[in-house]
Amino acid sequence: MARSIVNEVAKQELNQLQAVLWDMDGTIVDTEPYWFAAEYAVVAEHGDSWNDELAKSLVGFDLLDSGRVMIEHGGVRLTPHEIVELLLDSVVANVKREVPWRPGARELLADVRAAAFPTALVTMSWRRFAMEVVDALPKGAFDVSVVGDDVERGKPHPEPYLLAAERLGVDITKCVAIEDSPTGVASALAAGAFVLAVPHHVDVPMRLDVNGRMIRRETLAGITAAELASFVS
Repeated sequence: MARSIVNEVAKQELNQLQAVLWDMDGTIVDTEPYWFAAEYAVVAEHGDSWNDELAKSLVGFDLLDSGRVMIEHGGVRLTPHEIVELLLDSVVANVKREVPWRPGARELLADVRAAAFPTALVTMSWRRFAMEVVDALPKGAFDVSVVGDDVERGKPHPEPYLLAAERLGVDITKCVAIEDSPTGVASALAAGAFVLAVPHHVDVPMRLDVNGRMIRRETLAGITAAELASFVS
């Protein structure tokens, strides 16, 4: 009987949630409309044409990769880095005026922190924008952050999530990533995390979940840290 109890405790420890990894744009904040408007403005001034389909195709992508798409498909006559700086100027200015929080995001983040789970921000936005959002949250909301200018290969490559787990010192396969886009979901799944997908501007098809590690919800409102922990156990 004693051995059975020990084995059960060991099993529970092995299956315990180690960290929660958060995407930002579209997950914590509804900034995608800011990005769409910025893209249209850059193309209008420096390129040829743009459309909503192209804009939505960039959701969750590495910003320099987005700049390359805008050059190829929008005819923008700037370098990818110049495009990113213009996009950031616009989006940062909008966030300084108003931070558009997603329903339930701050409440879930607070519950996760109260439950003492480590947290990481994993976003393809660059640091000068990401910190505007972080600074609007309670101090200590994230233990570490991984931003677009930290990595060589952005989402959908697994590098951002693997780096976040490394910085936290946790096992990525015992983490839950919270994402809103197919690009971000693909990155987290490729890294080995469990994923809570909360689609917003772009659908997240279930076919991405080839290993049964993704759960979809319509909103973060009402979700608790205990529910996130149950995904892993």
